Amino acid sequence: MKIALSQITTGPEPSKNLRLIEEQTERAAAAGARVVAFPEASMACFGTPLTPLAEPLDGPWAQSVRAIAAEAGVVVVAGMFTPASDGRVANTLLATGPGVEAAYDKIHLYDAFGFEESDSVAAGSRVVTIDVDGIRLGLATCYDVRFPELFRAHADEGAEATLLAASWGAGPSKREQWELLVRARALDATLWVAAVGQADPSASGATVVGTAPTGIGHSALVGPDGTVRESLGAEPGLLVAGIDTEEVAAAREKIPVLANRRLGGAGGSAD
Repeated sequence: MKIALSQITTGPEPSKNLRLIEEQTERAAAAGARVVAFPEASMACFGTPLTPLAEPLDGPWAQSVRAIAAEAGVVVVAGMFTPASDGRVANTLLATGPGVEAAYDKIHLYDAFGFEESDSVAAGSRVVTIDVDGIRLGLATCYDVRFPELFRAHADEGAEATLLAASWGAGPSKREQWELLVRARALDATLWVAAVGQADPSASGATVVGTAPTGIGHSALVGPDGTVRESLGAEPGLLVAGIDTEEVAAAREKIPVLANRRLGGAGGSAD
């Protein structure tokens, strides 16, 4: 199955970002992709007041994404913000398209490196997977990549790949951490990791101010053996590549880390 990673730079206006999503989805579908993954904060970039623009999953922004996915005949996964019950928002991944309708609220909030995502965002609590063409895909968002238990939970639920959407914060060694973590999570759970981030705004000539995580690019498709199969640079781009589920079975037979677990999970216990 071909997956497209659409590395874009979004701005503060949801309507303009929708046009980016539409154009990229059409390109990805033309290249044979069955799933098109967009970054976290595809609805509007971080650094934008989130509460005023948040919409429910049946609101006009999400409905427009559904229409784009239906027209192209593919599954679209895109980051948006939905209202939370306490006045904050949820950092939500909408997954929609033929036979698929799901939403994942980011579990691990980015309260790190001087940024407090939890000031405006409420954490999710539910592991979410989707099925496309008989392949199960887990959903994860940005800071989630630092928590291997989520990716193992995807594998425990039958996932053979995780779609990881991000708007990674820039800073010393942050690119190296991103690349290391994405590969490590693939190895932890012996599954494919399709990691798509916001492009680096400065690569498109934009001036970045403040501490909001606006992206560094370097989206990548990583195999279940931890090797990078395809990747992008800092600038906007579209990566379309295939995943082979037979590699997952082979990796899990050769390196049965899931079955050999002794602490929690489906593979064992600490007894």
